[in-house]
Amino acid sequence: MGLTRRVIPFTDLARGDLGRVGGKNASLGELTVQLASAGVTVPPGFATTADAYGELLDGHGLRARIQEQLDRYRDGVALEDAGAAIRSLIMAEPLPQALRGEITAAYEALGRELGRPAPDVAVRSSATAEDLPEASFAGQQETFLNVRGTEQLLRSVHRCFASLYTDRAIDYRERMGFDHLGVALSVGVQAMVRSDLAGAGVIFTLDPETGFPEVVVISAAWGLGETVVSGQTDPDEYTVFKPSLKDPALDPVIDVRLGAKRRKAVYAQGGLTDTVDTTAEERGRRVLTDAEARQLAAWAVAVEEHYGCPMDLEWAKDGITGELAIVQARPETVQSRRRSATLRRCRLTGMPGEVLAEGIAVGEAIGAGPVCRLDTPVDLDRFPAGAVLVTSVTDPDWEPIMKRAAAIVTDHGGRTSHAAIVSRELGVPAVVGTGDATLTLPDGRPVTVSCTEGSRGRVYAGLVPYEETETDLAALPATRTRVMLNLADPSAAFRWWRLPADGVGLAGLEFIVAHQVKVHPMALVHPERLDAADRCAVDQLTEGHLDRTAYFTDRLAYGIARIAASRWPDPVIVRTSDFKTNEYAKLLGGRPFEPVEANPMIGWRGASRYYSDGYREGFALECRALRRVRDEMGLTNVIVMIPFCRTLLEADKVLEAMAAEGLRRGDNGLKVYVMAEIPANVLLAQDFGARFDGFSIGSNDLTQLTLGVDRDSEALADVFDENDPAVTGLIRILVPRAQAVGRPVGLCGQRPSDDPAFAAFLVGIGIDSVSVAPDSFPAVKRYVAAGEERRYGHRQGRTAPAVNRPAHADGPTTARQ
Repeated sequence: MGLTRRVIPFTDLARGDLGRVGGKNASLGELTVQLASAGVTVPPGFATTADAYGELLDGHGLRARIQEQLDRYRDGVALEDAGAAIRSLIMAEPLPQALRGEITAAYEALGRELGRPAPDVAVRSSATAEDLPEASFAGQQETFLNVRGTEQLLRSVHRCFASLYTDRAIDYRERMGFDHLGVALSVGVQAMVRSDLAGAGVIFTLDPETGFPEVVVISAAWGLGETVVSGQTDPDEYTVFKPSLKDPALDPVIDVRLGAKRRKAVYAQGGLTDTVDTTAEERGRRVLTDAEARQLAAWAVAVEEHYGCPMDLEWAKDGITGELAIVQARPETVQSRRRSATLRRCRLTGMPGEVLAEGIAVGEAIGAGPVCRLDTPVDLDRFPAGAVLVTSVTDPDWEPIMKRAAAIVTDHGGRTSHAAIVSRELGVPAVVGTGDATLTLPDGRPVTVSCTEGSRGRVYAGLVPYEETETDLAALPATRTRVMLNLADPSAAFRWWRLPADGVGLAGLEFIVAHQVKVHPMALVHPERLDAADRCAVDQLTEGHLDRTAYFTDRLAYGIARIAASRWPDPVIVRTSDFKTNEYAKLLGGRPFEPVEANPMIGWRGASRYYSDGYREGFALECRALRRVRDEMGLTNVIVMIPFCRTLLEADKVLEAMAAEGLRRGDNGLKVYVMAEIPANVLLAQDFGARFDGFSIGSNDLTQLTLGVDRDSEALADVFDENDPAVTGLIRILVPRAQAVGRPVGLCGQRPSDDPAFAAFLVGIGIDSVSVAPDSFPAVKRYVAAGEERRYGHRQGRTAPAVNRPAHADGPTTARQ
C-alpha cells in the first residue's frame, strides 16, 4: 500500500497524526509501530485521511449546506431534525472517485497481506478531535463489524462519514465547545479478529470507578466486543495488580468476578453482525484464563507507560488461532482529570427506605428524583431535567437525555458499558445491570439512587436526605502516631486509596465470608453432613469448582487481595475469622457444625476454634487463602492477626496449626499479631509478645471482659464505657510492656473517632497506631496531631509512607434532599 493523501496504512501512522487520521487511527498506528517490541499484537489495516473527508464536504457546496442546518439547529430546530437532515445530505453526496479507488486498492492489498480475498474487516470512525486527554468522542460515531467486499466497505465508510453528525455527536460538540466544521472524520479499516468464536472486551489501566492506579481492570464477554461497550451484556471482570505483574513467578490476578454474559454478538449471514443468547455453559464459564488476563494486563501497562497516561483499550481473542489482540487504545478521560488533591464523598443522612432495584454502582455519588422510564431516546422536552432515567440499555443516542438526568438505572451492562462510561464523564450516578429495573420502578415514583455503599448500587424508595463533602487532600497534619483504616468490604477498598493512611489496622474476614463466600467452610469440607436442601444450595453456589473448598479459598483470597492491594506497600493487618457460633450457624450449611451456646460472646470463638476438631479444617482453608495472597499473588504486606486468644498454650496451638498450612512466622517476612481484648493478654503481655509480632487492642471486648458487661446488652449500655479507669488502666499497662519487648501496639475501634479525649489519651501513653473507619480518618488525624502537640509541645509529624497519597483535610459540607 503506497502512501497517498487519502489512504494511509497503520504502519505509516503515529500518534502525532491525529490531525490527519483522528485519535483512534493515530493511536492504532502508534501501537503498530512502537509497541510491537513489547509483544503487543494489533491487527493490520489502513485509514482514510481528514483531507479525504474534506474533499467530500467540498463537493457541490456540501459544507455550506451543513452549516445552514447547524444554524437552523441553533435557531431552535429540533436536534433530531437537524441531525437527520445533515446525515441525509452527506449520504446523498457520492464518495469522490479518487477516494473510492484508493480505498479499493488498500483493501485489496490488505487481503493479499492476510492471504485471503475480500477479508472481513472492522470499519471504525475516528474524529480528528477524538480521544484527546481533555475530551473523549469515543462512541459518538458509528462502527461496523464483519464488513466484507468492496461495495459493503465503501458503503460503511460513507455511513461513518455521515455519523459525524449523529444527534449525540452534535450535542457533545456543542457542549464541549468544538467547531462542528472544524472537526474532520477519518475511517479506520482493520482486519477482524474472530472474537465471535471466542471473546472480547475493554481494559482500563486504573480502576475506572475510583481511579486507583495500581491495577488493570479487564472486562470480558463472549463474542464481539460491541455487547460489552454497548452494555447489552454483563461481562466478567478481572483485576490485575501491577506491582505483582512485574514478577513472572507471581500470579497478579487478584480478583475475578463472573458476569451473567447472557448475550453475545456474532457474525451474521452475508456480513455485519447479529446478537444472540449465550448457552448455559458459556454463562457459567470464565472468558479468560489467568494467563490470558496477565498477558492483556502486561500489554496494557506497556501501552500506558509508552503514552505516559492512563489508558482505555479494547481487546479481542481470535477463536480460530487463540491469539489475543489490541484493537483500540485511547487516553482515559474521567479519573485522570480528577483533582487528586480533593476527595469528594456523598453519604445518606436519612434512613433508607425499601430497596427497589440493585446493580453495579457507577459514580460514587447519590442522585434523587422521579422515575422517567423510557424504551427509546425521545425528544428532550419529554424528559424532565432532574428525573431518574430508567431504561433497559443505553447507547450514544441517549447522551442528550443522560446529561439531564439526576441518575441513571439500566437493566443491563457492566462497569465498562456505554451507560457506565458516559455517566462517569457526566458526573451522574448510575446503577447498571439491575436485571429488572424497568419492571420494578414505575414512572413518576420518587427514588434515591445511591452509589456510595461499595460496588453495589441501590435504588431506594422515596427521597432520602444525603450530604456531599469535599475533603482537601493537602491540609491534614502529619503525625508520628500511625493512623490506619478499618476496612471490611473489599469492593469498597479502592475508594479510599487517596487517603494518606499508614495502612489497614483491621481487615476482618467476617464480611468477606458472609457476603462474598456465603457458605460455612466446614459445609464445603463435609457436604455429607448437610441436608438435601443445603447441599443443593451449596452445589449451585460453587458451580464451576470441581473442588468445593477451592471456591472458599478463591473467594476469600480475592477479597483479602483487594484490600491488601489498596494500601500496598503499607501494612494490612488481616484478622482471621471471629464469628460467634450463632453467627456461623446463619451461614449456608452452618447449623450442623455449630453448637447452641447460652452466651456466644464469650463462647467458642476466635483462637479456640482454629485448633479444635470442630473447625480445624475450616481454619486450614483460611490459611490457604492467606498463603495464596502473600506467596502466590505477592501481597506480602499482609499481616495475620489472631483474635480472642485466651492462653499462651492456645497461642502455641494456633501458631502450630498455621505453620502446618505454610504460614510460619518469619517465612517470606510473615508477621503474626494478636488481638489484645482479654485481660490475660495484658497481664501476660511479655509472654504473648514472645509468640506474636504485635498487639491490636480490641476495645469493645476488653471493656466487656474487664467490666463484666455484655457489650450487646441494652440494659447495661450506660455501664459499658471504654473510658472507664479500669479499661484505660489496662491499656496503660499493655503499651509499655509490649514495647519493652519490641512489639508495637495499636487500637482498632470506634472510640477515638467519637471522642477526641480518648484519642489524646492514646497518644499520651505512646500508642503506636490507631485504626478507624475511613469516614472518620480526617477527624482522627487531627485529634492525634493535637494530642501529639500537647504531649511534645510542638508537632512531631512524620511523612506518611503511603505511595502517591497526599495529606488532606475536610472541606465544606452541603446538605442535600
